[in-house]
Amino acid sequence: MATERKSALEEKDGVLQPDTINTSYIEKLKSKRHKQPSTEDLISGILKGDITALSRAITIIESKNPAHFEKANTLVTNCLPHANNSIRIGITGVPGVGKSTFIEVFGTHLTGLGKKVAVLAVDPSSSLTKGSILGDKTRMEALVKDPNAFIRPSASGDSLGGVARKTRETIILCEAAGFDTIIIETVGVGQSETAVHSMVDFFLLLKLSGAGDELQGIKRGIIEMADLIAINKADGENLRSAKIAKLEFNRALHLYPKKSSDWQPIVLLCSAIKNEGIGAIWEQIQEYTLLVSENDYFQKKRSEQNKFWLIQTIEDHLKSNFFNNKEIKIALEIQLQLIEDHKTTPFAAADYLLGLRFEV
Repeated sequence: MATERKSALEEKDGVLQPDTINTSYIEKLKSKRHKQPSTEDLISGILKGDITALSRAITIIESKNPAHFEKANTLVTNCLPHANNSIRIGITGVPGVGKSTFIEVFGTHLTGLGKKVAVLAVDPSSSLTKGSILGDKTRMEALVKDPNAFIRPSASGDSLGGVARKTRETIILCEAAGFDTIIIETVGVGQSETAVHSMVDFFLLLKLSGAGDELQGIKRGIIEMADLIAINKADGENLRSAKIAKLEFNRALHLYPKKSSDWQPIVLLCSAIKNEGIGAIWEQIQEYTLLVSENDYFQKKRSEQNKFWLIQTIEDHLKSNFFNNKEIKIALEIQLQLIEDHKTTPFAAADYLLGLRFEV
């Protein structure tokens, strides 16, 4: 008699769950994992220098969820008395100038001097997909491992000049966490330089030689904002052209009127990849800080910046409240269709929509 053949796919009985597993403990672990820390816990952690608490708080600050607004305001308000104790440095330059490499070497130099450095690197994000590379942590491998450094990449989105929407508040949180040197890197395109200039104490412009960048910098007027120009990648075959570029920029600096700070910007050569000229740049920043502290320009500038950001914040809130209004959303779609059908103009549509919310 032939034996019955069994399929290899035959289902076997599973192993029974032993009674010794503590299911209540597992549920408690799951609950703890998903439990969000309270605002008080985050504030306490920030003031103790807890990087995890700082990162979580910044995430709340950057959130567009209306439910997080009140929590974000509480965080900033409670951290503000412990802030304003750092030097804020803005660093800009065209893509490819070597900003990330420079910041890593510069940041490492500062931590070697006993400084606590926070890098707020704003990555460009797509205007179509809103996606962002957020690759600064991978580009700054050494600095990210430094216990005295904190790197926070943020997508620029559609905010002013490509600067992250809540960079100002993030600076306050970092200062409250004990970071005495805040570095803000811009995307290096559009109006990002202007936005960063309005929130830092010292503005560093990185330039390349032999790339036609000299005249471009003069034309765009960025030199007028710079407190220091550093020609990066001044090494090897580039050294000769870097020295020529230095002369060109020095001539350009004398075309601009004297700064309100009484500071005279200079041009320096550096090579981030060879770690050359980095110390000289920091010495210039220290000299600048000493000068503007003695002539009271430091506090005057910060006061002017606060007034600027008051107006900017009001504008942002008005814009957000306007476009998030249900009545406006419906009316906007109608007006857009009327414009497409050539039955109204953009200006008439704008007047109509504003009239729904304001007396215009």
